[in-house]
Order: sequence, then structure tokens, then C-alpha cells
Amino acid sequence: MRMKMLILIAFTFVSVVIKARSESELLFQNDTVSSAAKPLLVPLTLIQEAASKGAVCLDGTLPGYHFHPGFGSGANSWLIQLEGGGWCNTIKSCVFRKTTRRGSSKFMEKQLAFTGILSNKAEENPDFFNWNRVKVRYCDGASFSGDSQNKAADLQFRGQKIWQAAMEELLSKGMQKANQALLSGCSAGGLASIIHCDEFRTLFPRSTKVKCLSDAGLFLDAVDVSGVRTMRNLFGGVVNLQEVQKNLPKSCLNQLDPTSCFFPQNLVNHVETPLFLLNAAYDAWQVQESLVPPSADPHGSWHDCKYNHARCNSSQIQFFQDFRNQMLNEVKGSSGESQTGLFINSCFAHCQSERQDTWFADDSPLINRMPIAIAVGDWFFDRKIVKAIDCAYPCDKTCHNLVFKAGRSTVVDYQSSSGDDTSTMTMTYSRSTRLPYSAGLYMLSILLLINCS
Repeated sequence: MRMKMLILIAFTFVSVVIKARSESELLFQNDTVSSAAKPLLVPLTLIQEAASKGAVCLDGTLPGYHFHPGFGSGANSWLIQLEGGGWCNTIKSCVFRKTTRRGSSKFMEKQLAFTGILSNKAEENPDFFNWNRVKVRYCDGASFSGDSQNKAADLQFRGQKIWQAAMEELLSKGMQKANQALLSGCSAGGLASIIHCDEFRTLFPRSTKVKCLSDAGLFLDAVDVSGVRTMRNLFGGVVNLQEVQKNLPKSCLNQLDPTSCFFPQNLVNHVETPLFLLNAAYDAWQVQESLVPPSADPHGSWHDCKYNHARCNSSQIQFFQDFRNQMLNEVKGSSGESQTGLFINSCFAHCQSERQDTWFADDSPLINRMPIAIAVGDWFFDRKIVKAIDCAYPCDKTCHNLVFKAGRSTVVDYQSSSGDDTSTMTMTYSRSTRLPYSAGLYMLSILLLINCS
């Protein structure tokens, strides 16, 4: 009986310890989640003057942006982030796009989380946290560069006018007083930041430091696994449908056709303003949509590989290595120019400046021990010349590679030992299935009680 009492006391004590520890762990986890899941939320502002300027989304609604004012030493510094989200290259795809936030402000989030390069916390965004930070929403389907319409389908292709209206609005809100400004963008927005880089420069006096950042915008004119130039077909449709050629550099059009001049690899040499190219060498979006689109893999032999690089065979990995080599060859001309920054890491990722875990965190991706945020900051502030090019896969163990679950291509598992367009993908984090130490103590107490009964 005495032994049973001792066991019961021990059991109660362990239960209390477990409960306290569990609550402590829960509080820690909740704090961690809340800081990650509840960053600064910034409301949507519609550009009221846009309609009179013909600057409207695909469905005719007003375009918008999210603005958080700068403070302290960053009060007169401006960071403009152009949203990404693919393109529409046919009437059918653009009509569908009208029913989403990519084609209508009716479906845009009323608030948007500012993370990564848009964060307002110094520990998350050391060089730009106190700047005026703006995210311009994307609702035209042509990287803010089209200017036409299709009356029969009631479609407005006014990306160029949206760009102009947004810049005019921001200038009126104080951007004209900027002493330094950075135009950035992710994915289709990364392409837009290249297209509009020199135009952005003209908005400011020569005394203003102005530079541009393209994140995951280096879309290549590559051949897919079936030998077709899928990306060229896509871009050709966008350029022709939305009359993008009106807003492409004349210096490029004098040498190449309009579709070729929509490819960043042909645009960067015509950009005079300092430009930083941030890209994953095995860009996750291009792997799935350009290199291995469904049309190129009718029998599904690439299905597992394109969603999870760990399931690729040696010949498939070599195909991706050839893509990386093409990317490095395209940026080779920029490697000798001191004003051009490079960060090409060998990851299966996409849009690494917008995600906190890839932009600046304790375990964020590195090249030569340098995280992306520091590389961009060093380049912008002329602290050093940045030409960071990673060794080939699988040498980089700091990557945050994207893995897509079979049958659920919108769900991403983040593997810490190994980026996405966060606006179009939902992430889940893999968790350990090991039995917690406290749970082990709990079970041991029960077993002891049973054995002594």
C-alpha cells in the first residue's frame, strides 16, 4: 500500500511537471507561430484616380497597393515591391484571371502581411525595415507592361498605365523627396522590375540613389523535356495579346523580336540603372511550368521528379544542371560589371526575398556564409561588390528547397536540410514524429503504477 502511495505521488508530480512543461512549450510555440503567422498587416489602398487615366485591372476595377510609412533614418527612403503571379497569354486565360485577385481588385486581400524584404523589424530586415515600403498589386497579367484591350471579352490590358498611375500616386505621397529608392519584384514582378528599372530611375533627380532588384525574375528561353520552347510560346502570347512591345526598350527591339525582348536574358544588357539578380539556379516555378509542363510529360515520367527533386534520377538531375548552366551563361556578361549584383543559389526555390525564412533568418540560405538580405544590402549601399554564385546541386546544404505533395500541388513541405511564390502557394512545415521526452515520462509512470498494482 505504501509503495502504491509513493507511486501515486510520483505520478502526480510527473504529471504536474509535464503539464507545466507542456504549457511552457505551447506558449513558446504559440509565440513563435504568432510572430511568424501574424507579421505586420498592411491595408489595401485603391488608386482612386486610376480609372480616369485608363489604369484598370483586367476586369476594369481599380488597381491597388499596400503602403507602410518609413520612420527614423528611413523616413526618406522608399522600397517598391511589384507583386508577381504569372501571366495570361490567351483570351480564355485572361477571362478566367478576371475572377481572381490576379485580374480584379474585387478579390484582393484587404490586408497583406509584410514579411522578408517588406518586414518592419530590424532583426528580420536589417537594411530596409524602416523605409517606406510599398507592395503594388498585380492585376494585368503582363508584368505591368501591356497596353491594349479586347472589347468582345471585356478585357482591359493596362499594366503600363497601372504602373504609371501607381508611381504618380506614390510620388504625391512623398516619394518625390526620396534620397534613395529600390524597385524590387518577385517572379512576374521580378521581370517587371527589370522592364521598368530605367523608367523608375527617371522619376528621381540624379542625386537620389536608385537601384533595382529582380527576385526569381530570370525566366529563360529554354527548351522543355520534349524539345519545345514552352516559355517562348507563353511569352509570345502575352506580348501579342497585350501589345507589350510598346513598352519594351527600343534598343532591344532594334536587335530582336518583341517576344525575345520580353525575356530577361535579353533585357538586362539594356538596363543602365544598377540591377541585382536574385535567383534560384533550379527555379521551382520554371521547373514545373517551363521545363516540365504537363504538355511535355504526357506519360508522367517526370511527375515525381518535378514535384520533389529528391525523386529525380541522374539523367533528370543532369537536365536541371544544363538549365543551371544556361542561367549562369546568361548572367556571365553581368559578372564583370561592378554595379550589377548577383546571388544565384543552387536551390529548388522561388521568390526568396518575400519569405522570411529565406530572406533573413537563423537558418536562411547562404552563399559563402552570406544570407540574401545581407548580400542585397551590401550591394545597395555599396559596402562591397556582390557576385555570389553557388556551386552546383547538391553541394549547398543551406537551401530551403520546395517540395510539392503529389496530387496537392498547392501544398509545400519546407525541408530545412535541403522558396515559393507565397502568394500562390500554401506551406506546411514537416514536424518530427519522435515521442517527446515529457510524454515518455508520462507513459513510464503509468507502466510503473500498473506493475505495482
